[in-house]
Amino acid sequence: MSRKVLITGGTGMIGTRLAEMLIDGGYEVALLSRTPGNNRYFSFRWDPLAGTIDEAAVPYADYIVNLAGSSVSDGKWTPERKRQILSSRVAGTQLLAKELRKPGHHVRGFISASAIGIYGDQGDRLLTEETASTPDDFLANVCRQWEQAAEYVEQDGIRTAILRIGIVLSPEGGALVPLARTVKMLAGAPLGSGKQYMSWIHLDDLCRLFIRAIEDEQWRGVYNAVAPNPVTNKKFTETLAEVLHRPLVLPKVPEFGLKLMMGEMSEIVLASQRVSAEKVLGQSFNFEYPTLKPALESFYGEE
Repeated sequence: MSRKVLITGGTGMIGTRLAEMLIDGGYEVALLSRTPGNNRYFSFRWDPLAGTIDEAAVPYADYIVNLAGSSVSDGKWTPERKRQILSSRVAGTQLLAKELRKPGHHVRGFISASAIGIYGDQGDRLLTEETASTPDDFLANVCRQWEQAAEYVEQDGIRTAILRIGIVLSPEGGALVPLARTVKMLAGAPLGSGKQYMSWIHLDDLCRLFIRAIEDEQWRGVYNAVAPNPVTNKKFTETLAEVLHRPLVLPKVPEFGLKLMMGEMSEIVLASQRVSAEKVLGQSFNFEYPTLKPALESFYGEE
């Protein structure tokens, strides 16, 4: 049986690792890219904002993994940056939904990224896939529109799974890199109150979740892509310092300082999201890294 996966956002941290793991598992992989000549894998050209896509791209695929979206943590959230964060996710998903309505393809599954940002700041409340999203939060609004665009694919009869991704742990990028750097420089400290929950996931477990969602036809609808043991920011910082063999000598970084430095983007590190992994556990998914310390040791165990 043909096993061809088309990935959008395939040159990012998640897409790069996912492509490697898919190829190791015997899949063929191609990317959708605005710059096809610059990639390790065979690529089709698309430009989501212009609404253009190589007409051979979707007919290539048995499965589509939709990861495309510009980073939420690159620079302050100016009005233009916020438009880019939203449009880079929604326009690409809408374009794929439009292509999937055309005849002549054989796509059997559409697996789309979303984020736990959809829940907004919810304190220590345990958040499930049924929890209502926060109405006036920028990231929650982005995720809602992103998911709505993916749901059009489901309405057209193609099995669709949406993974709400937590804080992805990898030494190659994402939130862990600056956090580890500050701890190594003896400048690590809990952020804000330190009581806000961080729902994290090891990069390899996340990629295994995507592969399970491709392979198992029971997977449809929304899933939280987080490890089963969220921790407070204080606990995360202390565990990271322990794994890196560094002391924590500074007091907490005050909330007002973060807001001054980061503006609205500070909500990424100050929002508390204690997210449940029960639904994926109920699908018999086994996490390789269900707890934080072994996850961090997999990257920094020799340091």
